[in-house]
Amino acid sequence: MKHRTIAGLLAAGLSLAGAAQAQDSYTVALDGTFAPHAMPKMGGGIEGFNVDLANIIGERLGVEMDIVATQFSGILPGLQAGTYDFVVAPTTITEDRAQNVLFSEGYLNTDYMFVVANDAPEIDSLDGFKDKVIAVNKGAVYDSWARDMADEMGWTVESYGSNTDAVQAVVSGRAFANVAGNTVSAWAAQKNPNIKPSFTYTTGRVWGMPFRKGDEDLRATVESVIECMKIDGTMAELHEKWFGLPPADGSAAVTPVAGFGEPGYEGYQDNGHEPSC
Repeated sequence: MKHRTIAGLLAAGLSLAGAAQAQDSYTVALDGTFAPHAMPKMGGGIEGFNVDLANIIGERLGVEMDIVATQFSGILPGLQAGTYDFVVAPTTITEDRAQNVLFSEGYLNTDYMFVVANDAPEIDSLDGFKDKVIAVNKGAVYDSWARDMADEMGWTVESYGSNTDAVQAVVSGRAFANVAGNTVSAWAAQKNPNIKPSFTYTTGRVWGMPFRKGDEDLRATVESVIECMKIDGTMAELHEKWFGLPPADGSAAVTPVAGFGEPGYEGYQDNGHEPSC
């Protein structure tokens, strides 16, 4: 794997960011209970995809990353209040959010993945779940989506108190499939030998890193590192480590974006910047 020197990365990032003010450390936030993105580890501390991602960004910029694990509901307000320099929690880029925070380009797709029993047939479309029982985490976005689709698909939706319980319904045969976020489902399948990943429903949404409005220089510095991680294969390595499968061709994990921010959303800068590493 290719690595740029810390000094080189920092210099490139600062140049692209219009000579952003360098810091010795950044305070960043994530939800420490959202496996496999961040979760408690044996012996204390947290681990996960986004923990690794934050630490690699710090290493390549030559700065300390003070990673704060907290409830997701308080993360964006904390960013606005100046408690955090930026957010490393998986945050779906939406039009409403982009009006209030400054997003980096997307670094992961946030799609819906079904998991099924290991002996279930291979399924390559939603039609394969017609008239089946689908288990979901009660109150999650996947719960409402599946119920909205029930008339069209003819499936029966059963809600459980946690996604772990919904997965167990598949293992026990009470449900044909569980649907949840693609990374969460991939993690569950990696850890449970009784289930396997099945069809992935593409939402067109991506996760990005939120910054405060006005922090375009800091965003550009960090985004330049994210782009390099896509180009040199680091992001793909993290994807396989934590989700158990390689990122899809053309997905956000391997596709750097010109300019800064996510095209099509407020805050995107089409300033001639081309990703490089």
